[in-house]
Amino acid sequence: MTKMVSSRSVWPRSLWRSLACLIVGSAVVIPLLPHSVQAQGAETRHHAVSLIGKPKYGPDFTHFDWVNPDAPKGGKVIRNTVGDFNNLNPFTIKGISASGITLTYDTLMATSPDDSSTEYGLVAEWVSFPDDYSSATFGLRPEAKFHDGTPVTPEDMIFSLEALKQAHPHFGKYYKNVVKAEKTGDHQVTFTFDSRGNRELPQILGQLYVLPKHYWQATGKNGTPRDLSKTTTEPPLTSGPYRIKSFDISKTVIYERVADYWAKDLPISRGQWNFGEIKYIYFKDRTGAFEEFKSGKSDYWVENTSQAWATQFNFPGLKSGKVKKEEIPISRVAPMQAFVFNTRRDKFKDPRVRSAFNYAFDFESLNKNVLYDQYVRVDSFFGNSEMQATGLPTGRELEILNELKSDVPAAVFTTEFKNPVGGPQNMRKNLRNATELLKAAGWLVTDKVVENPDCGFFCGLLKMIGIGSDKKERVLRNKSGEALTAEFLIASPAFERIILPYVADLKKLGIETTLRVVDPTQYEQRQRSHDFDIIVDTFSQSMSPGNEQRDFWGSTTADIPGSRNTIGIKNKAVDKLIEKIVFAKDRAELVAVTKALDRILLWNHYVVPQWHYPFERVAYWDKFGRPEKLPKLTPAFLQVWWVDPAKEAALNKGGTP
Repeated sequence: MTKMVSSRSVWPRSLWRSLACLIVGSAVVIPLLPHSVQAQGAETRHHAVSLIGKPKYGPDFTHFDWVNPDAPKGGKVIRNTVGDFNNLNPFTIKGISASGITLTYDTLMATSPDDSSTEYGLVAEWVSFPDDYSSATFGLRPEAKFHDGTPVTPEDMIFSLEALKQAHPHFGKYYKNVVKAEKTGDHQVTFTFDSRGNRELPQILGQLYVLPKHYWQATGKNGTPRDLSKTTTEPPLTSGPYRIKSFDISKTVIYERVADYWAKDLPISRGQWNFGEIKYIYFKDRTGAFEEFKSGKSDYWVENTSQAWATQFNFPGLKSGKVKKEEIPISRVAPMQAFVFNTRRDKFKDPRVRSAFNYAFDFESLNKNVLYDQYVRVDSFFGNSEMQATGLPTGRELEILNELKSDVPAAVFTTEFKNPVGGPQNMRKNLRNATELLKAAGWLVTDKVVENPDCGFFCGLLKMIGIGSDKKERVLRNKSGEALTAEFLIASPAFERIILPYVADLKKLGIETTLRVVDPTQYEQRQRSHDFDIIVDTFSQSMSPGNEQRDFWGSTTADIPGSRNTIGIKNKAVDKLIEKIVFAKDRAELVAVTKALDRILLWNHYVVPQWHYPFERVAYWDKFGRPEKLPKLTPAFLQVWWVDPAKEAALNKGGTP
């Protein structure tokens, strides 16, 4: 299961979009915990739930071991971000919401960035559920309150579920099986499910954002009723560790720490959310943002491009030691970053066409010549985990695939999926293979006459007497005479150097290929409305996949604007496997089904896999303290670092270059 994008929990996706989000999953293994409250015949009240084993921390824990429980509070941190924003509501597909906005929200339970697929009670003190997983009941903490001082009630949680499901397609699919919510006590809310055995549902309900019913059902400052499905520039009422202090649309947004945050002394929160103020400054491009960081006008930088990491970090601040640069290891399922086809378009419906594009992608030369040999090619949607499909299917996985044999590519049973290997010694063969696949799919080579722009006077005379000097280009056309074209749509100019060599190789096949760079707002709009040929997307997975797989690959989400099924997959076998994942009875079954899904996704060639990097590259001005041990899933900068007053004073005394 994957959580909604959250700057607090550090979901990545896409313009990846803000800070990466933490992910949790399915296949529940939730033991009865010591010291839990349980009357005879009643359901156990769990302080935490885990989907892959026993929670690391018991009910009497005082703080996580990856925090400094006595971390100083205060100080300011400035972050740069590229793009735009026009909205302070993160729960609508309309507009572009402000970076860091979910720092202001609480959820029923909270994930631990060092404890895979586990949640601990936040607004909810405990959760219980019957053995058949037909419902889940949450006991709310009486002290939980919104920033206006009103308590969080069961009515708020009932409203939150229904409003989120209606406002955003992600929540509509994520909570599809939750059909009823009702108050079952003064501080108690029960959610009823439409089926039994969906063992993930209690945990993904723990991710439910807490929204104030009284606020959203009232009239806004502009005199119109508030609507969670619409954009707003009125700072919403929230309950989290931060609130909006000020903002300037498209330019800046500032969050201030809530000094009397109701959960600040809970074990789930101790040592966290230490910065007194967090400011985001918006830039139109990376160049301006990076120059601002180099000059000392912003504090923390995450680098996503290998070239910049190798060549641009030689400025005075770094040479003097005032700026620290490091690669922080990240232990997680390797995300599938890839060129994604829009299979809603006829030209990309044939998997042979999509496979030909993979043969034309020379990753090895790109990695060596452009990416500084820093990356490893992705060859699985669940890489770096036990759920990755390897070798040929056996055992339970093979049984599952045989049940779907008529809807599964034959190669699934006979050949292990491997990306084509490029490099100068292999590309001629790869392009031949691509040509054969395209031919089999009905795309034949024709010649297109292109006027020679360098043709001068004498050249023109030769053409007049029939000795032509115009150039001929290979063009692929189908039986209707339509040319095979492809537009790569990107929002970052940094990807131009990646795509241009690829474009050149595709043109050798006769594919008329273009590259289009648009601003982040237009990119977001075109992606949401499925107005693209090929984009770059990232599919992040957890150690326990679950209900979110419907949003990634399910047929019912393929045509919904704003869904995460950017590919547009409509596949009977995939749909059946998703439901098997959702209702997996144990870990072994989940792993077998996920391997089968991985194999089918790969052999349908829905994407051209790119690469992954098991570190986060960061640079920062030396004014921060942090715990000796960082969580394994993310550096958790905003969550557990703090401003060190002594370091900041020394840095300010020395000045910045």
